Amino acid sequence: MRVAIVGQKDFGKASLEAFAARGDTIAGVFCAPEKAGGPADPLVQASEERGIPVFRLPSLKTEEARQVLRSLDADVGIMAYVLQFVPQDFASVPRHGMLGFHPSLLPCYRGPSSINWPIILGRTQTGLTIFRPTDGLDEGPIVLQKTTPIGPDDTLGKVYFDRIFPMGIAALLEAADLVVAGRATEVVQDESLASYEGWCRAAEARVSWHAHADQIYNLIRGCDPAPGAWTTVAGRKLQLFSAAKHPVRSFGQVRGASGAITAINEKSIVVAAQGGQIEIQTVRPEDGKKMSAAQFCAQAGLIIGAVLGG
Repeated sequence: MRVAIVGQKDFGKASLEAFAARGDTIAGVFCAPEKAGGPADPLVQASEERGIPVFRLPSLKTEEARQVLRSLDADVGIMAYVLQFVPQDFASVPRHGMLGFHPSLLPCYRGPSSINWPIILGRTQTGLTIFRPTDGLDEGPIVLQKTTPIGPDDTLGKVYFDRIFPMGIAALLEAADLVVAGRATEVVQDESLASYEGWCRAAEARVSWHAHADQIYNLIRGCDPAPGAWTTVAGRKLQLFSAAKHPVRSFGQVRGASGAITAINEKSIVVAAQGGQIEIQTVRPEDGKKMSAAQFCAQAGLIIGAVLGG
């Protein structure tokens, strides 16, 4: 089949490579305009290496964008990690329309940080959806869904890179085959089950040490590796990674005030919270590189009893 890809970054590149590897023709690629001083986009690099036309249009809402897509004579369009708005009149140009990838079980967790939030909120299952894009945000009919568990210690990186990423590439191939063959079943999303979560960025990733240990732990692992949960030390930002949770049966068994360092081990530190303690292996100080939490304590002069978040 002839495929037009709309996307960017590593997921867009992997999608291109998967379709090309099985003999499909990549008719052209649409990628967001390059940002001044930003890194080269992997999808653009992969396309240029293969001699595939790349279109970096400032908007996909214009007649120019529709004309370019028509000229590609694509059987199907594939949306693979898209941050530009894709209007329905653009998505309907390929003979069999366009398929979008969303890393949640729609209609739950519509929005841009849909992998972070199920982990942060302590859910035990997530997945991905291949759907027909409409002018509503992640609201189109569902073509295909795949589920995956969220383990009690899974991080964002583990859920995405180990499971949702490869599952998503395979699902896009499967869904494209179904729609081109006329065998796809499209299911309208149940709006009564819909939820929307906005970006998970620095403001959302700040740790409150007065929260329950479960909430703190879920926030750290749901932001690992990005955007990185964080606290402060002497007014400066400190990001937290590679955590473990040590629950206790009652608050009375927690040594120290919430946010206080209760132990400094060979590589990690342990911090008190409501209902348990959080062990942190890796940190990244403001304007610095990742290091062991114990190494940071040595450099910053932190001792047992020092309180984070102040």
